[in-house]
Amino acid sequence: MVKSKLNRKSALVLGCSGQDGILLCRSLSKQGYEVIGGSRNKEKTLQKFKEEDILSKVAIHHIDINNFDSIFNAIKEFSPNEIYNFAGQSSVSYSFEKPNETLASIVLGTSNILEASKKINFQGKIFFAGSGEIYGETEKGADINYSKNPKSPYGIGKQASLELVRIYREVYGLNAVTGILFNHESELRDQKFVTHKIINGAINISKNKNSIIHLGNINISRDWGYAKEYVEAMQCMLRTDILKDQLICTGKLTSLKEFIEITFKYLNLNWEQHIKISKKHFRPQEIKRNYGNPKQIYKDLGWRAKLDIKSLIHKLINKKIKEEEKN
Repeated sequence: MVKSKLNRKSALVLGCSGQDGILLCRSLSKQGYEVIGGSRNKEKTLQKFKEEDILSKVAIHHIDINNFDSIFNAIKEFSPNEIYNFAGQSSVSYSFEKPNETLASIVLGTSNILEASKKINFQGKIFFAGSGEIYGETEKGADINYSKNPKSPYGIGKQASLELVRIYREVYGLNAVTGILFNHESELRDQKFVTHKIINGAINISKNKNSIIHLGNINISRDWGYAKEYVEAMQCMLRTDILKDQLICTGKLTSLKEFIEITFKYLNLNWEQHIKISKKHFRPQEIKRNYGNPKQIYKDLGWRAKLDIKSLIHKLINKKIKEEEKN
């Protein structure tokens, strides 16, 4: 069993190689936590953590949440104070292409973590990353009781995960909660997401005026926040006396068209000359408006999102430009 010489608190971060996992590992290590990172692809994760200069602060292990024995042995061996689960397929678009893979990675993974924790009688606290996609279309800012109407295999998986966590908390007394995360971005976001496709494309256009970005429906609106702030909310959720599911969101809607306009204006470009709408990029079922109500998490935990959408976009653009200048 891993034991800290200083008897520090420890955390197991599953799916540690993504945006949220890296940000959380960095935050926890700064607080003096002993951090164990779990990943199905250990070698790739080691390289990524080396590039982010936090490899020396996190112990990376091969852990597959879809394999019950793998997660059971990990929780039993490391016996962490806190577990955070970010593992699983995270793309809504990809979930239409690979629904079975998506549902297995979310639902089976959640079930394995919960059942292993129950069998071990795990006394620590567990955070599961949920998604605002469980609500589908929202006519107003969704709260925890807003009707669920997922429009993708990904959303269906996240709804099932939310209910499993609730059952294990209420029936078996596990200290497990779900943070229902609405869209959140950072400098570490995977480049396959549309927000970074827009930012990267606009920066390229600033160098090559003839470039074109092909997009789908730009009239959709989402609740975009800053991922670095959201991992703070996750930790707040676990370090409180009353464990409950919470929405992590800004409560503000921004259309993808507005996102494009802010991006191009910052770079002194005319977006209409460089954006081409293509039907092949439309989703089978598109959610037009999806946003949450952050009042409950502020009331319970005193947390609120601070960075507005314009500042967030400018931050992402500046970071990307600096990276390119460095290279």
